Amino acid sequence: MHKSLNEKCAVVGIFGRKDASNLAFFALHSLQHRGQEAAGISSGDGKKLHTIKNRGLVSRVFTEQKLETLKGSMAIGHTRYSTAGDDSILDAQPIHANYDLGQISIVHNGNLTNAEQVRKELIDSGAIFQSSMDTENLIHLIAKSEKRRLKDRIVDAIKRIEGAYSLIFLSRSKMFAVRDRFGFRPMCLGRVGSGYVVASETCAFDLIGATYIRDVEPGEMLVFEKDREPQSFKIYEPTPKHCIFEYVYFARPDSEVFGANVYKYRKNMGRELSTAKPVEADMIVPVPDGGVPAAIGYSQQSGIPYEMAIMRNHYIGRTFIEPTQKVRDLKVKMKLSPIVELIKNKRLVVVDDSIVRGTTCRRIVRMLKDAGALEVHMRISSPPTTDPCFYGVDTPDRDKLIASHMSIEQMCEYIGADSLAFLSNEALMRSVKAEGDEYCTACFTGQYIV
Repeated sequence: MHKSLNEKCAVVGIFGRKDASNLAFFALHSLQHRGQEAAGISSGDGKKLHTIKNRGLVSRVFTEQKLETLKGSMAIGHTRYSTAGDDSILDAQPIHANYDLGQISIVHNGNLTNAEQVRKELIDSGAIFQSSMDTENLIHLIAKSEKRRLKDRIVDAIKRIEGAYSLIFLSRSKMFAVRDRFGFRPMCLGRVGSGYVVASETCAFDLIGATYIRDVEPGEMLVFEKDREPQSFKIYEPTPKHCIFEYVYFARPDSEVFGANVYKYRKNMGRELSTAKPVEADMIVPVPDGGVPAAIGYSQQSGIPYEMAIMRNHYIGRTFIEPTQKVRDLKVKMKLSPIVELIKNKRLVVVDDSIVRGTTCRRIVRMLKDAGALEVHMRISSPPTTDPCFYGVDTPDRDKLIASHMSIEQMCEYIGADSLAFLSNEALMRSVKAEGDEYCTACFTGQYIV
């Protein structure tokens, strides 16, 4: 990812479909933007759970032959970008185990803020961990619970953890979906034929032909059982604090997240930015792909023409060459390339969704000026990112966030732009139609919920 700021996991669950593992596979394809490091699926046939997971993209982890071994009418899946744990196959999900009630698999999007404390307590009581994932705590908490039913054991485990979690559990005969009381990370419920689906974003529904029903509510548990409608249980009273960065950057533009369309809200951000931070220019240019909707909104509000004057190569992977300054600059050129004919002798407003370290933005400004731009005015469709996230986002340490130790004027000088402006917190809230304090903005304010 070009910013070193990644949310990054996706979960999906399919229940009551003979082709459950195939549907989970296609749903994970739609959610690949939320994690590219590893992928996995567990399926259940009523007698046994079957699990395949590995490092790599969804299409590399699964083949038609492998999917055929994932038998059963229910399945859960995961794509991973590590926010807690190591870059290891042992930390790929689903995490699965045998215990006294049988078998269980779990997928998790989020981050448990008290994971180290709980892990230490479990180890002190004799637990042996196989991975560095915070999610593994749940396996041990469920296994150690004295309750007789799995549903009650899951509630026991949930009461011990804190932080952000959208979780799906799979036993040999049931599926459970749980969301933390703040609703940090998204999760929605849909109908697919005669079965059901839960997933991180509605874009997964579109590909598999599912119909959106509603969001899984913060603090809610849904229990899926054969020949029954999903049962809803309230574990906590909901206290919504949805992650605002889902709208700014993480979610796919075609998704409905927290009950609203992402693309529409990103265009609103661009309109607000144009109104608050206008500039005389010849052209509005987005940094692809994240800056595109906001740039369209900026253009529509300002009347300045919009052009895709920067092209993105989507096929750039990791480079193992020594990361010298020359190589880092080359990698930016490999990923983003200017259309010189459009840029030369033009005053540009360049719209992006955020600035994290500032290094990539600096290279983009230099690239555009080398291509002949007369002026480059950077406009960012979110407030300055000053603080790290602890709720499921892989954020650099605070001292590596440029906005934490530089003023906007200093940042502008550092990136080499002719001007730099950000969307205000107030304008951001107007953009997403906020009616109260239902969003977590800790990355902009340092005011943490947990």
